Amino acid sequence: MWFLPWHLTAAYVLDLLVGDPRWLPHPTRWIGRWINWIEGVFYDGGASAALQRAAGCVFCTSVVAGVLIATKVLIGLSLQLDVFLGQAVIIWLAYTTLATRSLHRESSRVVEALRHGNVALARERLSMIVSRDTGQLEEKEILRAVVETVAENISDGIIAPLIYLSVGGPLGAIAYKTLNTMDSMVGYQNERYRNFGMCAARVDDVANWIPARLSGIILVGASACLKLDWRRAWQVMRRDARKMKSPNAGYPEAAAAGALGIQLGGANIYFGQTVEKPTLGDAQKPITLEAYGLMIRLMYLSSFVAFLVAIGVRNAVARLW
Repeated sequence: MWFLPWHLTAAYVLDLLVGDPRWLPHPTRWIGRWINWIEGVFYDGGASAALQRAAGCVFCTSVVAGVLIATKVLIGLSLQLDVFLGQAVIIWLAYTTLATRSLHRESSRVVEALRHGNVALARERLSMIVSRDTGQLEEKEILRAVVETVAENISDGIIAPLIYLSVGGPLGAIAYKTLNTMDSMVGYQNERYRNFGMCAARVDDVANWIPARLSGIILVGASACLKLDWRRAWQVMRRDARKMKSPNAGYPEAAAAGALGIQLGGANIYFGQTVEKPTLGDAQKPITLEAYGLMIRLMYLSSFVAFLVAIGVRNAVARLW
């Protein structure tokens, strides 16, 4: 059994301590380049919708297969060269799939600009972590976007990778991150990707189905521990989560909205077009800097609870082997 609970613990602690420094090599950046290259091989804008969908499925399969082969080879070679090097590579790969510290760091940079009254800088920094257009956003919309991003990424960037690490080790988590990255690059309902990106979007939906719902439940539990309104979090999640077009994103966002007593969703601009998203939660309170601070506390506690669950699952898997 080459991925043990202590590997997972080391990866989790490393993520909390280091995050994602820009100078450190990160597989997601390489995966992004690989996706761009494979897209160039398979995409044909002049093909029929059916052929584009078929090409998109081959594209999706090729991307994941290539990443998994490269990951397997890297682990195998490092273990052959030196056992300690191999252990380090395993921990490093697992650590790079987690995003607790970096999610806090990147979102706090936006909030820091707002604290200093620099809305223009906040817009610029926000544009680095969201796909919506940020050029015209005012402080209230910027704060909403930050809280939504943190809430959604509790699932995508923390709990889902921990789940896949617990059941599949670095290979499982890297496969998940590949699907997630691919969806963020080609999973759009625009002219270019409506058909070609359909397979990537659907597979990502399947991969996130359990993690999203587990994230919502963990957020409800974390809100109880922080003496927030956990009953409201549960009610809002059950009431509003399925409003979203995405089958998964609504669960952590709705739970967070209920716990904080705020309303998320509404009008956003993507690629110059206004998209009216369903509202989640009730506007009992305005979205303030204090709400962001509570969201971060919820994120860290949810992350720790998910880590404990992942360790339990990994121990069970290790005993089976």
